[in-house]
Amino acid sequence: MTDLHARAEAAGLSRQWQDAKGQDQCVSDEALAAILDRLDTGVDEVTFVSGELHETMTLPDTCRDGAARLILENGETVSVMLRDRTLSGIGQPGYHHLEQGERHWTVAVAPPRCPAPPPGRHWGSAVQIPSLREGGGAFGDFASLARAARTLGRAGAATLAISPVHALFPPDATLFSPYAPSSRLFRNVWLAPAGDPVADAPSLIDWANAAPDRMQDLRLVYDRLDEAQGRAFDSWRQARGERLEAQARFDALHAYFHARDRASGWPDWPEDYRDPASEAVDHFAAEHRDAVRFYAFAQWWADRALRDAADTARDSGMAIGLIADLAIGVAMNGADGWSRRGELLTGLSIGAPPDPLGPDGQNWGITALSPFALRRQGFTPFIDTLRAVFAHAGGIRIDHALGLCRLWIVPDGAPADQGAYLAMPFADMLRILRIEAQRANEGRGAIVIGEDLGTVPPGFRDIMAKAGMLGMRVLPFERDEQGGFLPPETWSGQTIAMTATHDIATVSGWWKGRDLEWRARIAGRAVSPDDSNAREQERAALWRAIGDDEPEPDDPGIVVDAAIAAVARTPCPLAIVPVEDLLGLDEQPNLPGTIDEHPNWCRRLPDTLDRAVTTPDVAARIAALNAR
Repeated sequence: MTDLHARAEAAGLSRQWQDAKGQDQCVSDEALAAILDRLDTGVDEVTFVSGELHETMTLPDTCRDGAARLILENGETVSVMLRDRTLSGIGQPGYHHLEQGERHWTVAVAPPRCPAPPPGRHWGSAVQIPSLREGGGAFGDFASLARAARTLGRAGAATLAISPVHALFPPDATLFSPYAPSSRLFRNVWLAPAGDPVADAPSLIDWANAAPDRMQDLRLVYDRLDEAQGRAFDSWRQARGERLEAQARFDALHAYFHARDRASGWPDWPEDYRDPASEAVDHFAAEHRDAVRFYAFAQWWADRALRDAADTARDSGMAIGLIADLAIGVAMNGADGWSRRGELLTGLSIGAPPDPLGPDGQNWGITALSPFALRRQGFTPFIDTLRAVFAHAGGIRIDHALGLCRLWIVPDGAPADQGAYLAMPFADMLRILRIEAQRANEGRGAIVIGEDLGTVPPGFRDIMAKAGMLGMRVLPFERDEQGGFLPPETWSGQTIAMTATHDIATVSGWWKGRDLEWRARIAGRAVSPDDSNAREQERAALWRAIGDDEPEPDDPGIVVDAAIAAVARTPCPLAIVPVEDLLGLDEQPNLPGTIDEHPNWCRRLPDTLDRAVTTPDVAARIAALNAR
């Protein structure tokens, strides 16, 4: 083994990986060297250990045999005797502290599983919040979400899943993808309700005008705060401390330099402002005290509105409530990249290796938490991230759940296929996830869904299931080795069932070949006969699994009904039907691999949900879901 290979192995980089066909691939030495040059692998001393309830734990090398003091999370102190660097099982889940002389360790003890869904079988829907028309604004917001949740809850839904609501870049209306946030610790303030309804809002969101208008409306709300509101906000701001201050300073600085220089993030700012601890930043914050306070207010206003939406969901009868979404990473030029650079994989982006859908690999243009920084900081960044997304939610969906186990990382500027898998501290992160899930939702617990679509390592789904995480089974992907569609009754009961996701064609759009038309249009050609013939065969195969007499391609309503009925009769404890399928729409919210070619994250629903659910087709679909 060469020194390079030994360093890669010590850092958790895999030289070998398997492609989607199960064939072994090897990472080049050049790629390994480029990645190692960017990894800060130093961990001075391990101060965090995790284990299972009642099971003996192995302690770090710095532990000595002999007496130690265990301080349980509830404040109880226990004298313990350590032998062979082991600690006897602890019967209380949570974060405890072990002290031995000058040394101390956090000891995280996890419950056996994440919370289970409520007894019985349930259904829910999924929405892109900006697409909602409740309230009549230029795009949907958290107030719209509350009204939509009330409508669906009263109709019988147990949950409403939403895409990430992480903080974006308030001054820059071009950065509206929910999966490339500035920070996962705070909210997208564009979704904070403010302003008067807009009559006849178009079918596509004009973010370039709508986002700045929302910020102006929020400013008016801020300027009109009464005394009681001001006191409540100031108290909330003080409680949120340094993290909120850093976010508000970043947003104020970004607004200033974006307006002055069209800066797209902190790397474009003058050098003195790139360090959050610099005198220049302190001077700016003092001179622009009101701007900083306004951006802190926007976070408060947004968080209050999201909390109200979650309360409305539960009050409407939803057994689960809102299911929040955790994006896998953040944009490096955002607030976390500026103020928490040491927590992230700097100089590296995450993505996916080459596969049939992306033969050149994928670079998502975002970064993620560093496994070495997590160990250095006692996993605090991960715990804080989980608490931010669990807040107000009855469940979460973890985007690309495999990222808890390993990440495909690519040096900035390199092709996506010149990456390698980096191991994450999976066991520790999974135990933390179980602790936080049990404590979420005001102690009621929250379910955890892991997005496990595509190729995952053998055994990964078994580990998820053992931990109580629900996988995802999506109708177009559930096939046997010959490509035939699996009968819904054979799907795994340790998963949720879905007709589609935001990244694939709706049932109606797939049946009509709308996704094929989009891909062909983007490529500047017509749909090929081969693609048309393949889809015709797939339609017939799907219908053999879920229907009787095959409808015509231009008659998708019957197929939508059958698809919804199919996911409703799986053994899954929860079926989620995206609102686009509930309404029988053709167009999907997002087309992966595109930026301007497709109106990603811009589509509005055709009507409000309270009116849509009364139409005969939608009412019949809801009745079928409730009946099953």
